[in-house]
Amino acid sequence: MKPVPIKIDFVSDVSCPWCAIGLASLRQALANLGGEVAAEIHFQPFELNPQMPREGENSTEHLMRKYGSTAEQIDANRENIRARGEPLGVTFRMDRNSRVYNTFDAHRLLHWAELERKHVPLKQVLLRAYFTDGNDVSDHAVLLRLAEEVSLDAAEAERILTGDTYADDVRAQEQFYLQHGIQSVPATIINDRHLISGGQPPEAFEQALRQIANPA
Repeated sequence: MKPVPIKIDFVSDVSCPWCAIGLASLRQALANLGGEVAAEIHFQPFELNPQMPREGENSTEHLMRKYGSTAEQIDANRENIRARGEPLGVTFRMDRNSRVYNTFDAHRLLHWAELERKHVPLKQVLLRAYFTDGNDVSDHAVLLRLAEEVSLDAAEAERILTGDTYADDVRAQEQFYLQHGIQSVPATIINDRHLISGGQPPEAFEQALRQIANPA
């Protein structure tokens, strides 16, 4: 039986823990489906903190101010995220000293990486760099190292990062999804029609993808 082609737009930010969980769940679901579907994944940009300065901000202070949470509530949420990520192979090492960074340049690099068909490995190393290694994903030296890690051209990556290449493209895509009602991420859009919101478990993605691929 020929696999059913499926287009997946995964709207997310590289500093969003539930996006890391959602992507790991989605990829596990696709693996579980085996040859049933032929998925084409596109990463669409979403900035949780578009006004974040280059130097970033302490994540605990940021979340306390943004959501009115206590430090203890944030600690509990971090533990919940860590527990959700562990069986999916996602290692979260966030603590009260973690920082939130501006992610616009990371999105510009991802936009280019898709043109080079290397966006999936770049997304994976970006998430690992931030959530597991605690790297500053706004730092151009970090972004260049990650680009090289997935065999992207270093000179072209540097040229992009030191200029404003793809800035308009990223902003246009961000506005497109905001104008179409995407206010939180991850948002997984299948075939431009079906929305799966949040960091769902693999079973939820698998069931939805199977129903979309094989409608009754």
